[in-house]
Parts: sequence; C-alpha cells; structure tokens
Amino acid sequence: MKFKPTALLSLFFATALSASCCLAQSGNGLDNPDWTEEQVPAPPQFSKDRLIPLDMPAHVSVLVGVDPQTIVVGSDGVVRYVIVMTNTSGSSSAVYEGIRCISDEVKTYARLSASGQWSMLSNPAWKAVNDNMPSHHAQAFARQGGCQNRLATSQQEIIKALKAGRKPSQGSKYD
Repeated sequence: MKFKPTALLSLFFATALSASCCLAQSGNGLDNPDWTEEQVPAPPQFSKDRLIPLDMPAHVSVLVGVDPQTIVVGSDGVVRYVIVMTNTSGSSSAVYEGIRCISDEVKTYARLSASGQWSMLSNPAWKAVNDNMPSHHAQAFARQGGCQNRLATSQQEIIKALKAGRKPSQGSKYD
C-alpha cells in the first residue's frame, strides 16, 4: 500500500490531535479551569521500618524518608504520601502531604502530634514546592522521583525512581 506524503501528514496530525484531546480530558492540566482536588483520604498508616531516605542538603540534621506504601496517585493528579523526619536523638515527626506535579505545588494535610495522633490542618493551602519553608523535604521528594517531568506517574514508578536515586554510601540509619 502506498501513501501520499499529504495523507501521511494528515494522519500524523489527526493522531497528535487525538492524543492531545485525551490528555486534556484527564482534567489534571494547568489549562483546565474546572480542575478540583478529589476528597482527601485520611492519613494512611506508615512504618518507619519501610522508609526510603531522601537526599537532603548537608545542613539538614534530620533524616527524612517516605514510606512507599503511603504513596498514592489520585485521579486528580495529586501524589499523596507520608514523610517521616527523625532527629539525632531518635525522635520522629511525620507529615501527610500532597504534591500536584503539573503545577509544582505542595499541600500539607496533617501533622503527627507528639501523642501519635494525626492533627488535620483546618485550611490547608497549595504552596510552591520551592517556597522557602523550614524543611525542603517536599522539593526533595518531588525532584527525586515523586514527580517525573512534572507528571504524576504511578506508585510503582515513583518508588522505582526514589530507590534508583539513592546514594549508597550515605551511612543512613535507614540502610
């Protein structure tokens, strides 16, 4: 079968248009004024024994890790997860957050209190991942695999990327 160049070009543009329509219909793009965040589930249970460490700047004295079993990619394109921070004395704190990869924004939904109970934030707001916050763990999570090319992939792909980015000679408590 022989195709004319114009027919091939038309087929190419039709395929490209079809693909872009499908992406636009997913509802997670920045150009979608109707995007809404799905109902946020309760903070998941986590384990300090499963943590994948995040590479943090040298000046950060706490160990920061994410429990891979808490990573969930929502139908709204938000990656939700639990981050655990452990200080040099061994005490830990945790946060339940979501990252909207397409807009490079993070939202903290809850913090683990000293009593071990989750404390939900009353009015969580989206903030730029690279804002000057006290901890840059959200940015580390996003850049080390939580978001890939500003897209939320799948739990398996995120875990694979996080593990692939680990530096084996860190001497982390998580090893």
